[in-house]
Amino acid sequence: MQPVSSTPEFTSQANSASTTKKILIVDDEPFILKSLTFVLRKEGLQVETATNGIEAMEKIQKEHPDIVFLDIMMPKMNGLEVCQWIRETPALKDTYVIILTAKGQEADREKGIKIGANEYMTKPFSPSYVVKRIKEISQSS
Repeated sequence: MQPVSSTPEFTSQANSASTTKKILIVDDEPFILKSLTFVLRKEGLQVETATNGIEAMEKIQKEHPDIVFLDIMMPKMNGLEVCQWIRETPALKDTYVIILTAKGQEADREKGIKIGANEYMTKPFSPSYVVKRIKEISQSS
């Protein structure tokens, strides 16, 4: 696999034999953003980040990522609102949404799935599990 640029923009891998998924990580916690970005780029994935819901919506509209990891509790607009917006936007119907949050109560999980998230992961999480899930999602799509 070709090296991935260290810039925060989605990178082009036009010479790559396989299609690399575009990933957007949305979280207001810098450690989460840095650690997940590092691990996913190490796997050759194209990664973009956002620190709030408004920034996430702008990047989703511009880049149309394949997979979006959304924290629930964020400034300006929460992850559930962003998820609902994704599901109400026809051009984004194929976007795979994973809620990634510290809110692990069953009621929170049910609300996230009801709004349209494909999956719900609670923090703390294993970066290797995230990589595994992305590979599984990529193979099934």
